[in-house]
Amino acid sequence: MKTNPSVPNGEELLKLDNQLCFALYSSSRGITRLYRPVLSEFGITYPQYLVMLVLWEKEPLTVKELGERLFLDSGTLTPLLKRMEKLGLLTRERSQGDERHVIIGLTNKGKEMREKALSIPLRIANQVNISEAEFASLMASLRKLMKKIDMDDSKASSH
Repeated sequence: MKTNPSVPNGEELLKLDNQLCFALYSSSRGITRLYRPVLSEFGITYPQYLVMLVLWEKEPLTVKELGERLFLDSGTLTPLLKRMEKLGLLTRERSQGDERHVIIGLTNKGKEMREKALSIPLRIANQVNISEAEFASLMASLRKLMKKIDMDDSKASSH
């Protein structure tokens, strides 16, 4: 990291409130907490909402493709998908071409939920009281950070 007077140094570096990881972690938990009552109206959890967002963008997908998009392994994703299937939101079927692949698709109920869910992002944004400019800036910074992390991961895996 480059030297910057606003970045703490020495013992200050080890304070919890000066940790990027903690700021991201606590912000993520806070945002997830805001989603909980909104999503309970739909009868789904936050991880289930993320699955629905991906499937509303593109379906059908294999469990592997869904996992790659959400950064989740199949061991985490499979029980989640089974619960969603029981809720009648999606279907899980073995691929005809390769039995090892499970194809995930939306049911009519899952597709219909999309229209009602259009209000969710604005409801959360209103709770956070963030301006459009702040939202755009924050999203740009987080995407830039994610790209840097991905680049570092690819460098590490190539060594």
